[in-house]
Amino acid sequence: MGQAAQKIAFTAEDYLRWEAEQVERHEYLDGEVFAMAGAEDRHVTVAMNVAFALRQHLSGGACRTYMSDMRLHVASANCYFYPDVLVTCSAQDKASALSKSEPKLIVEVLSPGTAAYDRGLKFSHYRSLPSLEEYVLIDLDTRSTDCYRKGFDGLWVLHPFAKGEAVELASVALTVSAAQVFAEVPEV
Repeated sequence: MGQAAQKIAFTAEDYLRWEAEQVERHEYLDGEVFAMAGAEDRHVTVAMNVAFALRQHLSGGACRTYMSDMRLHVASANCYFYPDVLVTCSAQDKASALSKSEPKLIVEVLSPGTAAYDRGLKFSHYRSLPSLEEYVLIDLDTRSTDCYRKGFDGLWVLHPFAKGEAVELASVALTVSAAQVFAEVPEV
C-alpha cells in the first residue's frame, strides 16, 4: 500500500465522488485514502494470465472475472480496494457498474512493498465478506501460490502450491497450471 494521499478524513461517499475525478487509483480504508503504486511487468502479466484463465473457464456462465480496475467494497470495514483479480457470481454485483461487494474469489499478486499487508490486514478485511470462498496470493519471486479456502466451519485453511505445481481454485472448479500462471514471465 502507498502513502496516505490526503490527511483529511473522507466519508465513503466523499471518496467515491473524489475518486471518480482522479487519474490515479486510490484505495479507501475507513476515512483514509491511499494512492496505488504502479506494478511491474511480472505482476501485471501474472494477474492477466490468471484473469484470462478464469475468464475463459467461466465464459457463458453466471460468474464474471474482473481485473485491478474494478473496485471492491468491503462494507463491514468501510473500505474500497482494487484487487488484482476477482470473481463474482452475484446478481447484485452484476447490477453494480462501479464496484463489486460479493466476490467468490480474490487473487492478489504479491509485491515486496505490499506482501505483508496483503497477507495481514487486507486479508482480515476480505475475510469479513460472507461471499468470499477463496483468497489466493501469488509470490512472483518464489513462483509459489498460497490459496486460503473457507471451510464449512467458517475457518480459513491454507492450501500451498509450490513452484511448478498447478493451482487448484476450488471455488470455481478450475486448475491452472504453473506454466499458465507464469506464462511469459522470466525466472529471476
